[in-house]
Amino acid sequence: MPEKEKEDSLTLDKRTMDVIVANIIPTSKYFEIRFDHMQDQIDRVDGNLRDFRADVGGRFETVDKRFDAMKTDMDKRFDGIKTDMDKRFEQVDKRVEQVDKRFEQVDKRLDQIIASIDRLGDKLDHRDENQRSFTLRMFTIAISISILGVLGVFLRSLGVI
Repeated sequence: MPEKEKEDSLTLDKRTMDVIVANIIPTSKYFEIRFDHMQDQIDRVDGNLRDFRADVGGRFETVDKRFDAMKTDMDKRFDGIKTDMDKRFEQVDKRVEQVDKRFEQVDKRLDQIIASIDRLGDKLDHRDENQRSFTLRMFTIAISISILGVLGVFLRSLGVI
C-alpha cells in the first residue's frame, strides 16, 4: 500500500501545471494556425467553386448559343425547303394547268372532228339518196328502152312495123 499513499500524496504545483498545459494542451496559437490553415483551404475551395460555377455558366451560355444558332440554322433551312417546295408546287400547278388546257384543246379538236365526220356522213347519206334515185331513174330508163326494143322486135316479128 505504500504506492497508494504515494499517489494520494502527489500534488501538483503551479509550475508542473504550466508545463502540462504548455506541452499537452495545445495553445491558442496552435488553434489560430490551424484555423487560418482551414480558412485558407475553405477560401480555396470557395474560389474553386466560384471558378467552377463561372466555367459551368460560361459553358452553358456557349451551349445555349449553339442551340440558338442551330435552331436559327434549322429554321432557315426549313424556310428554304418550304419556299423551294412552294415554288415546285407552283410549277407543278402551272404544268397541270397547261396539260388541262391541252386536253381542252384536244377535246375541242375532237368535237370539231366529230362534227365534221357527222357533216360528212350527212353529205354521204344525201349523196347516196341522190345516187340511188339517179340509179333508179337510169334503171327505169334502161328497162323502158329495153321494153321498147323488145316491143319493136315483137311488133316487127308480127309485121306491124
